Amino acid sequence: MTPTRRVLVVGGGTAGNAVTVLLRRAGVPVDLIEAEPDWHATTGSGITVQGNALRVLRELGVWDRVRTSGYAFDGVGITAPDGTVLHVQDDIRTGGPDLPATVGMQRPQLQQILIDAVRDSGAHVRLGVTAEAFDQNAEDVAVRFSDGTEHRYDLVIGADGVTSRTRALIGVPERPEPTGMAIWRAPLPRPASVVRTDLAYGGPAFIAGYCPTSADTVYAYLVEACRDRASISPEDYPAEMRSLARHYGGAWPELTASLTDDTPVNYTWFERLLVAESWHRGRVVLIGDAVHACPPTMAQGAAMALEDALVLAELLTAGEKWDGQVLQDFHDRRIPRVRTVVEASVQIGQWQLDRVRDADVPGLFGRTMAMLREAP
Repeated sequence: MTPTRRVLVVGGGTAGNAVTVLLRRAGVPVDLIEAEPDWHATTGSGITVQGNALRVLRELGVWDRVRTSGYAFDGVGITAPDGTVLHVQDDIRTGGPDLPATVGMQRPQLQQILIDAVRDSGAHVRLGVTAEAFDQNAEDVAVRFSDGTEHRYDLVIGADGVTSRTRALIGVPERPEPTGMAIWRAPLPRPASVVRTDLAYGGPAFIAGYCPTSADTVYAYLVEACRDRASISPEDYPAEMRSLARHYGGAWPELTASLTDDTPVNYTWFERLLVAESWHRGRVVLIGDAVHACPPTMAQGAAMALEDALVLAELLTAGEKWDGQVLQDFHDRRIPRVRTVVEASVQIGQWQLDRVRDADVPGLFGRTMAMLREAP
């Protein structure tokens, strides 16, 4: 008989929540800790969830809630800065023909759906708690927590994001690096004309885009070169975003009119991270943004995290041995796909930074999306 194994998941974001649900479904006892007391339930503006991510969300059993909470569409519009539609491209349904190409969502809505799934799974959750130290041997890991407690686990999964403390604690040296771009994001009321993602290239920003996130809401964003964040007060973010947005047509005038001084505007630098070598040290393994992160030029960050959770859970529940080989198999299965997405996402941004006018963005995007139609 296989002995009962206990897993600690560090981080309650997309990857951590997903792997918790999948392991609990297989009967594995899971403790999940999250540093933020509110479990990120109110954080973020919008998210573009593509078909290969929807495929995993369906496996998690939350697709029906995602479908009713978000806004599904199958194309992207390319516009001039004045709003003139130059081309509408049908998106590849990377999750298969029975799922839409894309669902736009309010990020807090997606997080709440995953939180509810974790709660329903029976996992033991502790919020406002971090892992402070790991003491490993060949059989298990002793974890010391910020609340002074200590517990032993057969496996620790570090899903604590791009600034991962777990990554640092186990001695993985890679750190995220800025790409040179930054993004303004805001959740706003949806104009009736916004029924898909539209992207404007040119003007004072590299990209001016918006994506419907529900019947009533939209996620608006502007991508520019990095600024010194210390020079901009958060209370001035709405005015800064309005200043950029006023140069664009289409739905932008209506969006800009609704972008008030009270609108929660986020300003973030784009970062890249790819840990090419092994993602585990002993019985601690990293997943999601903790080992690979990319700018949202292909909207694949959450999808790659969800796929990590699916593949790791599949490997852990398929055999009796939890050892270095199964964790290395996880890395080896994921790294080619993840590398392709990270490198393509960074390349698209670099072409814009370098003002390359004849860059084959459609070709690179199409080849990458075609690859993502295959199961992870």
